[in-house]
Amino acid sequence: MAKQKSKYYVVWKGKETGIFDSWDKCKRQIQNFTGAQYKSFKTKEAAENAFKKSPRDFIGKDIFETELSSEQIAKIGKPILESISVDAAYDGKVMEYKGVYTKTKQELFKFGPFEDATNNIGEFLAIVHALGYLKKQNSSVPVYSDSITAIHWIKIHKANTKLKTTPANKSLFYLIERAEKWLNQNKYPNKLLKWETKAWGENPADFGRK
Repeated sequence: MAKQKSKYYVVWKGKETGIFDSWDKCKRQIQNFTGAQYKSFKTKEAAENAFKKSPRDFIGKDIFETELSSEQIAKIGKPILESISVDAAYDGKVMEYKGVYTKTKQELFKFGPFEDATNNIGEFLAIVHALGYLKKQNSSVPVYSDSITAIHWIKIHKANTKLKTTPANKSLFYLIERAEKWLNQNKYPNKLLKWETKAWGENPADFGRK
């Protein structure tokens, strides 16, 4: 009996794009390819569904591959409405990010577009921007992001991106450097929380470009 594949890899941007049934095959498409976009999935069906959509909906995000039960949703609970939600949009050419008041979706800040960027960098900058905004307001409300990668970067005080500096994104890397410096020089009481899209619907800061 043939062994079932444990993972499938979607490559949206690489030497070749498509769905690959092994890491080695995927790696050949993304290795030494600037700005490669890819992600692994547990099932072929999930990979096929993702390949038809924008990579920004999946890369760096905690994606549920099956619908949640009512018990799972109840366990997750409800979002804290007195908070800031952030999100980034990247269409393969330019990136922008923004932050909104979760309860009303009132836009608090918006920056971009930036060339030669990634979605995770946008999410990272958006979180730092939100933390800086809240510090000035002397507010301890939490910050929501649907990027587990960006939340991790905040915790280690570094945007651990593989993106290379180019003439087009020089100003972007300047912002990254400033954000990292801010994280190293400031303490904040705000909790960084994961926005659970499957349970709560789209992030309030979503750009709506599905």
